[in-house]
Amino acid sequence: MGIRKKLHLKATSDGKRTQLPKACFSLTKKEKSIFCGVLKNVKFPDGMASNISRCVHVEEGKIFGYKSHDAHIILHFLLQIAIRDVTPNQVAIPLIRLCSFFHCLCQKVIEPKSLDHLEVEIAETLCQLERIFPPTFFDIMVHLPILLANEVRFGGPVQFRWMYYMERYLGELKSFVRNKSRPEGSIAEAYLAKESLTFCSRYLSSDVDTEMNRMTRNTCEFPNTGYFVGARILFSLDQRSQNQAHGYILFNSDGVEDYIR
Repeated sequence: MGIRKKLHLKATSDGKRTQLPKACFSLTKKEKSIFCGVLKNVKFPDGMASNISRCVHVEEGKIFGYKSHDAHIILHFLLQIAIRDVTPNQVAIPLIRLCSFFHCLCQKVIEPKSLDHLEVEIAETLCQLERIFPPTFFDIMVHLPILLANEVRFGGPVQFRWMYYMERYLGELKSFVRNKSRPEGSIAEAYLAKESLTFCSRYLSSDVDTEMNRMTRNTCEFPNTGYFVGARILFSLDQRSQNQAHGYILFNSDGVEDYIR
């Protein structure tokens, strides 16, 4: 057919074997290490994402074991950063536009006028991807983004309709299973026990620490207790760093605004 002749099989110099040329989206071992290194060393604010670095294996150049919300974070924030230095512009730009499309689509507030622009944007992006990747890559899931902007127009913002809440609830029900031969009975018994304990906790004194009156870890601005996030590391602040931390706290506290003025 004469399509992409540079990717056709080529005979080696000795004529005994055939060789498949490297595609523009293929990564070498070094490029895979760079890509995985970006995901391995990324740091997120508390509660934004899980520990994605545990799913990244730099030496093997692979990423596996991540959840659906981890894929959501990678697509929205990390992929467009990690591919810039390891792929040519003809490959990186369409992927960055695809990440930007999903990031704009999942915003908490979205203007109806911007949906028309997103529909045009995703159509052009998929056309660019079709010029890069083979036809076997384009299954039904790749073509579904064409419909997402119109779905937001009729259904409203995405965060009210996605599945992460249900996945967390299913994970909670899965933790109820103690007898794998009778999963339904285990879930029913554990759910009944939890509801009974919740009902009883409402009649306890207010000074008794229960799930109903326990303060969440993000409620108090200055909690008295903390929790470990890893191995303990001892360090000492120098005088300059201590003054910077002290000044940051003072200038960002509501109680001292009158004195600053």
